[in-house]
Amino acid sequence: MTQTTAAPPSGEVRDHVAVARDVVKSYGAGEHAVTALRGVSAAFPRGRFTAIMGPSGSGKSTLLHCMAGLDTVSSGSVLIGDVDITKLSRTRLTKLRRDRLGFVFQSFNLLPMLTAEENIRLTGRLGNRRADREWFATIVDALGLRERLSHRPAELSGGQQQRVAVARALLTRPEVLFADEPTGNLDSRSGAEVLGFLRRSVDAYGQTVIMVTHDPGAAAHADRVLFLADGAIVHELHGPTVGQVHGVMRRMGG
Repeated sequence: MTQTTAAPPSGEVRDHVAVARDVVKSYGAGEHAVTALRGVSAAFPRGRFTAIMGPSGSGKSTLLHCMAGLDTVSSGSVLIGDVDITKLSRTRLTKLRRDRLGFVFQSFNLLPMLTAEENIRLTGRLGNRRADREWFATIVDALGLRERLSHRPAELSGGQQQRVAVARALLTRPEVLFADEPTGNLDSRSGAEVLGFLRRSVDAYGQTVIMVTHDPGAAAHADRVLFLADGAIVHELHGPTVGQVHGVMRRMGG
């Protein structure tokens, strides 16, 4: 497979909520340097679901973390809307992540001393923003959490904990929801529930989702899949099926 680009021509980014331009990410220096991303360019359309896949070590999680402002780039740029986040101070970047982005991770990242409802409302409270009651109710009911709001994480199943994490991420209506292996710690049924809601959040609410996954079944919920190998985008699928994703991964050796 040859390296490809998933970004529009320069200047044509109006309908894209997130854009990477020639992103390079290296760790270490000199002969010990490791390059995780090699000039990656990719654009993520507003109100669409994009999955990122690739073999272990391909750079897929590194790309997600750079896009989300959780890691710095060595060169290149990342835009959220019209803001180049690679040029922001740490304080302004923290504010942008809090106000405009949502995050869901494999490890849930819930606070054990808080109830499910308190965990869901946490991000809004940190930003001094009161959540819309109707939107809170919509998310809670859509995720089937109404009867579990008073329970702490230790009293919830893994699937319920991840649904709390998804609700927390969506409560502030982020411009982009970043998800890093969100079903990695879940059984197949719980994973399907979380993926089904991510899909509905795009279709029903116009949410933009960017998800890293190793699971072809999870990737098939997306509108398109970007495939990385050795720090570069090498293939792209639109309207993917499980079989198509499996086929690409087999050719990549993943």
